Amino acid sequence: MRFDTPGPLLLDLWSRLSGIPGGPRLFSWLLGRLVPYSGTVRARVMSLAPGEVEVRLPDRRRVRNHLASVHAVALVNLGELASGLAITTALPDGVRGIPIRLETEFVKKARGDILARARFVSGEIGDDANVTLQVPLTDPDDQLVARVTATWRLRRS
Repeated sequence: MRFDTPGPLLLDLWSRLSGIPGGPRLFSWLLGRLVPYSGTVRARVMSLAPGEVEVRLPDRRRVRNHLASVHAVALVNLGELASGLAITTALPDGVRGIPIRLETEFVKKARGDILARARFVSGEIGDDANVTLQVPLTDPDDQLVARVTATWRLRRS
């Protein structure tokens, strides 16, 4: 398996670990080691399938701001991570992506564990394409707290 197409590697690792006790936590830790900045928020992958992901940001002091809510940048980090996992696991071999634009709409103060759900369906991809994915972030009451819109540039390697 080649790391220049990380989607299959991530899906294989998830399938091996997700069914064992502590496996999703280990997967999330390994992901944080592979993508160090994203690992700083210690998000937990709850489910992963080709083009679909749920990632939870546990509420803890380290990700809070002075208003006792989840910091804006932690929310953006969570949304970007979810969009990246959804896109990366849906891409065909030989296609890579990099985010080129992130926009975030903050709807209300984020308190409690925050869940990001992302879904991406890969269509025909030429030599160079931009795709945009919206990722809603919800609180424990399933209320929208923010929406991250990520634009990714996809290229054949």
